[in-house]
Amino acid sequence: MKFEYIIFDWDGTVMDSAAKIVACMQKAAAMGQINIPTKEQVEHIIGISLHPAIKQLFSIDDDKANEIVTHYKSVFLDQDKTACPLFANASETLTHLSQSARLAVATGKARRGLERAWENTNTKHFFELSRCADEAESKPSSDMLLQILKEWKIEPEQALMVGDTVYDMQMAENIGMPRVGVSYGVHDKIELLKHKPLTIIDSLDMMKSFVK
Repeated sequence: MKFEYIIFDWDGTVMDSAAKIVACMQKAAAMGQINIPTKEQVEHIIGISLHPAIKQLFSIDDDKANEIVTHYKSVFLDQDKTACPLFANASETLTHLSQSARLAVATGKARRGLERAWENTNTKHFFELSRCADEAESKPSSDMLLQILKEWKIEPEQALMVGDTVYDMQMAENIGMPRVGVSYGVHDKIELLKHKPLTIIDSLDMMKSFVK
């Protein structure tokens, strides 16, 4: 299928960052003296903006959530001395896709975090537009996508959303945007299929043949 506009989620779709996010969230919980979540519990909220994700994960009030957010950011920045890797063939795939399509990112990361990830991986030049957690409503709201579509001056059906979580699928589904799920991220393939993606890919480089 041919798409001239492709919007990617970041964590779990382009960057292999789930293990780091889990470790940092568990350490933040320990620092805040609350129950330490399991790997699976943390993976379930990856993709949502940080504050609502933490409230959902721990079932805590705003004040305690703010405390855990502070701990998480501190731990994450300390761990950020070592950059997370991109998934296999990500740079090659983005290079290929950017030759015939305009690319964007819609992510639950804050702007500073995305810019840092781009700098560490030398990938910023692939993306024409991006929207982050501190610039739009959290997924599964479609706000990020609608902002990007408005800048591109296109309709939802003209773009493709690519992501690894049900939140990515929901934000696209809510506005009638075609979507592709990835099976190598944090959410189960069966859960992704409930939101009727065009396909599920098992590696990012499968996008090259899908959108040709």
